[in-house]
Amino acid sequence: MSVVVAYSPSEQGRAALRAGAAQARSRRAPLVVASHSFIDSGKGRTTADEDELRAELAALDEAPADVRLRASADPDVGAFLLQVIEAEEAELLVIGLRGKSRIGKLHLGATARRVVLASPCPVLAVKEDHAAA
Repeated sequence: MSVVVAYSPSEQGRAALRAGAAQARSRRAPLVVASHSFIDSGKGRTTADEDELRAELAALDEAPADVRLRASADPDVGAFLLQVIEAEEAELLVIGLRGKSRIGKLHLGATARRVVLASPCPVLAVKEDHAAA
């Protein structure tokens, strides 16, 4: 059993990584970081590389000892996350959500909605935290 974090180098991704690391520590479970594809204005569709991820983990107060990286440049982020959850027999998935929209509600995008509804394990959704960035 593991804690899986949906990660991209964004405010939402960093919030999910912080929450996922805390959950993995408290559960004494491995942390699996599912680095999914995102659009970079200079590179196009890409994923965070392992060095970027290690730097993010080093910035945490207490990173779990057992951390694994799974990466995919597939544009179908939902399918990738569901595949990682199954393969890792996840006990929890942590995702980051965008902040409030103009009407004051959290934005639950199509990918997040799909994963929440199809996940075989509980999903912890955290909002971005600008103060922690």
